Amino acid sequence: MAKSKFISYLSIFFFILLAANYEGANGHNHHYRHRFHPKKLFVFGDSYVDTGNTNKSLSISWKVPYGITFPNKPAGRFSDGRVLTDFLARFYGLKSPLPYMLRNLAGKKAFRYGTNFAFGGTGVFNTVFPGANMTVQTGFLKTLLDGSHYSQRDLDTSMALVALSGNDYSTYLFRGGLFQNIPAFITQVVNQLAINLKSIHDMGVKKVVVTSLQPLGCLPRSTILNSFSQCNATENTAVEFHNLLLRQAVAKLNNETANTNRGSPAFIILDLFSSFNTTIFHDDKFVNPLKPCCMGIKNGSCGVVNSSGVKMYTLCKKPENSFFWDTVHPTQAGWRAVYLTLRSSLSQI
Repeated sequence: MAKSKFISYLSIFFFILLAANYEGANGHNHHYRHRFHPKKLFVFGDSYVDTGNTNKSLSISWKVPYGITFPNKPAGRFSDGRVLTDFLARFYGLKSPLPYMLRNLAGKKAFRYGTNFAFGGTGVFNTVFPGANMTVQTGFLKTLLDGSHYSQRDLDTSMALVALSGNDYSTYLFRGGLFQNIPAFITQVVNQLAINLKSIHDMGVKKVVVTSLQPLGCLPRSTILNSFSQCNATENTAVEFHNLLLRQAVAKLNNETANTNRGSPAFIILDLFSSFNTTIFHDDKFVNPLKPCCMGIKNGSCGVVNSSGVKMYTLCKKPENSFFWDTVHPTQAGWRAVYLTLRSSLSQI
């Protein structure tokens, strides 16, 4: 199928579905005014929420210049500083939860605020990156329900943050998947994500917050093809289809759990798609927002040095003026700006 025909087909397909299913399928919780105060936060997903689980020997998140803004050294976060997990935890008055991989190095008090099970590069399915997929991550939580770490009562006063940022799709294309078949694969991904969301709630987690997929076509790895001047519309149309299916899946899950949650939704979508777009195109503090602060040179990438120790990347002078840190991840300033657009939604949970 010609690329132009496929773009037209996917756009028409998306808007037909949107018109037919949007009413009653929206996973947002605008009409709810209940305020939930979690005592613990459990985090599942990938690099957008990982705070130190990814293997040090394999991950750029443990290399300079990652972490230069916070905590002033590499600490496993895929940014110059804080990521979405940190801002969400702070909003609810919690410390950022302990990375699961540090569980044997910390005392019981370290589990007080929850646990972060997210691994950079992972998805709902196995990806090209090493690390636990979403199903394995939920299994990690089950192993901690032993009475010494967490009890069922702990889960009843807890919240889960689930982030899926597109690694399943990049792996699909890397392994030779055809882009014209991407709608079918998107359906598989969202169906599996829904299974994982239900599994987390069935364990007893009171509220499950899941992120919509951010505009992948606006990531620097895509915008570099046009000198960081505009987003890739084809990719973003596919993203909108993902988010449509996610809204439908979340609406279905909330309908199924309505009786057990007394009318308040158990599953809530955190709209990263809209918040990224709002911040990228309407926040004047960011200079050339589609261009990353840390950018590879000569086939290098952020954090990479050659055999002689020479940096294979360039670094901007002021990360606080860049929305993106590297070709995929926001800066701390970028995440803060995104978080600020989400606060009103979070206050209604």
